[in-house]
Amino acid sequence: MAAYIIIIIIILLRDEVTGEWRKLHNEELSDLYSLPNIVRVVKSGRMRWAGHMARMGEGRGVHRVLVGKPEGKRPLGRPRRRWEDNIKMDLQKVGGGCGDWMELAQDRDRWWALVSTVMKLRVPKEQGIS
Repeated sequence: MAAYIIIIIIILLRDEVTGEWRKLHNEELSDLYSLPNIVRVVKSGRMRWAGHMARMGEGRGVHRVLVGKPEGKRPLGRPRRRWEDNIKMDLQKVGGGCGDWMELAQDRDRWWALVSTVMKLRVPKEQGIS
């Protein structure tokens, strides 16, 4: 029979007020080691890619897919969220939602500042990737 060894690493911290030792929770560890939140990483990556696509020429296929309107009937119910909808929602959260985001993306410095702001946003635990 094979013997399995389970190693459990518990990181302890001494409480400054009471002087007692306590376990650090995952959220405290990620703050301590400044690990990026996956939701923020995905949102900032989406914003970077959208800025890149917005600066492409209108004749490029990717740009046409981004701004094009699909033909045909839509299914019943709430419309599906598009990339552009997600970009607009992310911009509203950082206060850059005024005006056309495509024009805003043409200025690389301003757009990069917004992407950096999205990366630094605090995301509630319950919120998933949108």
